[in-house]
Amino acid sequence: MPKPVFNEERCKGCELCTRACPKKIVVIADRFNSKGYRPATVTDPSKCIGCALCAKTCPDVAIEIHK
Repeated sequence: MPKPVFNEERCKGCELCTRACPKKIVVIADRFNSKGYRPATVTDPSKCIGCALCAKTCPDVAIEIHK
């Protein structure tokens, strides 16, 4: 089963991944990282289909899909 892994310290909260996710499980977190950005996170990893669109759209290379 695919598992999205987010490097929250690298994320700047641009929201490109949230728009790219066909399952709409990628969201912006309510918390802040150490740089003051609200990072992206996954609401339900079990619904991930492993398409990697979130990772492909991330300009900061903050997302990996582990299979």
